[in-house]
Amino acid sequence: MTVNRAISIFAGFMIMASLALAHFSGQINLGQPSWLWLTFFVGANLFQMGFTGFCPAAKVMKALGMKDATAACGTGTSGKCC
Repeated sequence: MTVNRAISIFAGFMIMASLALAHFSGQINLGQPSWLWLTFFVGANLFQMGFTGFCPAAKVMKALGMKDATAACGTGTSGKCC
């Protein structure tokens, strides 16, 4: 497992845990439709991306012509990144 994947798993878990704690302490009601479900969706995607490596947002951004950091690094004449 890479550091980036571990960070994605940790961040996704923390986002979902904070929403769950706020819900069960009565601060928010996730039973009602709200924009907090978008936050949960982002956390769930980060969490699953850490395990599977699949990220829907990355697929869309690649289709729009953006490059991976690894593809952009070292492609210049100096061989250095940035």
